[in-house]
Amino acid sequence: MTAGRVAQVEPEQPAADATRPARRQPEPPHRRPRLWLARLDTKASPYLYIAPFFVLFAIFGAYPLGYTFWVSLHDWDLLAAEHPFVGFDNYSRLLADGDFWNSVLNTLGIFVISTVPQLLLALWLAHLLNRQLRARTSFRMSILIPNITSTAAVAIVFGQLFSREFGMINWALDLVGIDAIDWRNTRFGAWVAISTMVGWRWTGYNALIFLAAMQSIPKDLYESAAIDGARPARQFWSITVPMLRPTIVFCVIISTIGGLQLFTEPLLFNSGPNPIRGGPLRESQTMTMYMFENAFAPHFNFGYGSAIAWMLFALIVVISLINVLVIRRLGNSTRKQG
Repeated sequence: MTAGRVAQVEPEQPAADATRPARRQPEPPHRRPRLWLARLDTKASPYLYIAPFFVLFAIFGAYPLGYTFWVSLHDWDLLAAEHPFVGFDNYSRLLADGDFWNSVLNTLGIFVISTVPQLLLALWLAHLLNRQLRARTSFRMSILIPNITSTAAVAIVFGQLFSREFGMINWALDLVGIDAIDWRNTRFGAWVAISTMVGWRWTGYNALIFLAAMQSIPKDLYESAAIDGARPARQFWSITVPMLRPTIVFCVIISTIGGLQLFTEPLLFNSGPNPIRGGPLRESQTMTMYMFENAFAPHFNFGYGSAIAWMLFALIVVISLINVLVIRRLGNSTRKQG
């Protein structure tokens, strides 16, 4: 033993257990509020970002809808001081009102004649504009011109085209031996004239929506189909249409909502002392026109007009659901055939 010192050996530290989780160090007190704010921001910020839409919808959408239903349960005369509660009497009167069912028939007739050809023509135009064409940008811009044209100007022009005495449509029909048609005073004639006006205005709008969706379809699908020997028509029905199903559903729902709420076109198309009636025998009076007639001049019955509005809302919901179901079934059948 040298210099009388004994070497001291330090004890070995036990090896850390790898299976045990490391002990978390406590956060400093000054960092805890920051972590709490960060967590609150992560959880609450998405709701704050979407809140403006729901706030505006509640103010300008949900509240007017609920208030309209409340008004429909009253005898709400605008010229009266009191508005007694009548329950569902307005709805029971409505179901027995012949003029109301006449407006429903006119609305559905114009909707079918205008919407179905409009969407088919828009799909065909979008398919043509999706090809390599010269000046295709100019063509794409030009098909939107009818949509930005004033509705009053469109009604004046189409009113002249469908005039009984000097209209160009009757002149063309006379060339092929067909007698002149009184477009304003016959039910089916008024439907066709108004549907032509609506289709001319909105076909280009739907075509641009279809075109935007077509351009997002991968080109590899068409190349593979061409290698397998599929012709352009087969590619269109087996690739383009199934890939466009969500867009078609969107356009159908939007067209349904707009087609069942027609007001300006039939109102401006009809001339006379009381165009809100849609002709002498209400040949083209839609539900919105009938609602306006009862809610404002000459009846001023807000309760009855609100009941008509709710019946229109229910009709739009039912037809939209039927359209979605039909399109989904057609899409499934097309996919199975492909």
